[in-house]
Amino acid sequence: MSTFINGLPKVELHLHIEGTLEPEMVFALAGRNGITLDYADERALKAAYDFKDLQSFLDVYYQGMQVLLTEQDFFDMTWAYLERAHAEQVRHTEIFFDPQAHTDRGVPLAAVIGGIHRALEQARQQWGLTSRLIMSFLRHLSEDSAFETLHHAEPFRHQLSGIGLDSSEKGNPPTKFTHVYAAAREQGFRLVAHAGEEGPAQYIRDALDILRVERIDHGVAAAGDRHLMERLARERIPLTVCPLSNLKLRVVERMSEHPMLRLLHAGVCVTVNSDDPAYFGGYMNANYRALQDGLGATDGELLQMALNGVEACWLSPEEKAVLAREIRAHGEAAGIKLKH
Repeated sequence: MSTFINGLPKVELHLHIEGTLEPEMVFALAGRNGITLDYADERALKAAYDFKDLQSFLDVYYQGMQVLLTEQDFFDMTWAYLERAHAEQVRHTEIFFDPQAHTDRGVPLAAVIGGIHRALEQARQQWGLTSRLIMSFLRHLSEDSAFETLHHAEPFRHQLSGIGLDSSEKGNPPTKFTHVYAAAREQGFRLVAHAGEEGPAQYIRDALDILRVERIDHGVAAAGDRHLMERLARERIPLTVCPLSNLKLRVVERMSEHPMLRLLHAGVCVTVNSDDPAYFGGYMNANYRALQDGLGATDGELLQMALNGVEACWLSPEEKAVLAREIRAHGEAAGIKLKH
């Protein structure tokens, strides 16, 4: 266990709150809500987490969230994540949620947002853990469905900071959502999108140039495109990379093949995140450790990635400065001095 990683103040920018549903909570909520699961017990559910690609994960992921029905369910799920995040020195988190996966089951949007927001506010008051909430469109559904979701979210606009795009990337290019992203931009939302996880580097370009996002979620396909890497570095466009997710979904076959350090050394603003930690084998500390143990990342490189998270997040400049100083102080206490 790395004491440097354990004590490192962190920012998490790519976290699907439904992906934090640990098997124990899945069964607890199923019991509370009278839902019969397809799995006999927690061990059987965990055994289903042997994914061969993104779609095989999504099949289990959407099934797992069927247990979420009430505002209290969403609060309990979010609070469990926040407790783990706080214990792992996460100071700020920007959380995705998938409204269509719930409203299509008849769950009111008010229950979804209400439960998540209540937990986020409690964490802010109790620990000073700040957050932003990002509403993601499911890209395997139509743009019309995304427009309908954007409309239904209008009463909750003050609780939402941004719009994202997730789910099955193959066959669902960013261009499919050109018009709804333009509408969200006009409404003042900040924009991000998953791109270049299983999809090609061109999807990253399209997300930047057509959807006009400010941050790319995943984006590891850029490592195979020198011109795109140069652009990302030049324009300081952040990538919210999820190492254990990439390994679990076989974007890379082994951690030693992960392009994280190549991107970092090319000057790209890469950040470390846990994606769907209940399914992929670890929260923030585990992802940092995977980079250290499996890729050979140094404490200095990990410190730079943590600082990149501050740069990429949506806190105010004043809040960013405070958090960056705290991270640098942790590095200096470990004898690490960065060039800038």
